[in-house]
Amino acid sequence: MPAHRYMPNELLGRLVGSRLYSVNFVHDYVQLQFDRPCGDQPILTCDAMPTVTVANGTYTDGSPGYADALRSLNTATVVSTKEATGTGLSLELDTGSLALHPTPTELTGPEIANLTGFTDGQWMCWRPGEDSFEDLA
Repeated sequence: MPAHRYMPNELLGRLVGSRLYSVNFVHDYVQLQFDRPCGDQPILTCDAMPTVTVANGTYTDGSPGYADALRSLNTATVVSTKEATGTGLSLELDTGSLALHPTPTELTGPEIANLTGFTDGQWMCWRPGEDSFEDLA
């Protein structure tokens, strides 16, 4: 039996309809916690910090207002997701968006992000040079 081949946006797309209910800054990464109507509580751990776009602008880690912009997405609902080589991961929420495609100098370790917390045990870890981050090899 052949191994399951990863399909871009297959797991990330399961966040559509989920509510972002918690933004946790931990040392040098951020965890975004979601709840879904089916009872899952997925967590997107970003080892590379996402770019945040809200009504009053676009913010990157370290820029004035970044933490406030990210926290302002609390209680927002995911309306679409996208995952592709060259653009990485993006989540469109009803009040803003998140994009995760670090430059080589923004990489802080062997992982860019991981998504866990689905009751069926499905998870994904994104690394430079793999899957939707092939361009960061």
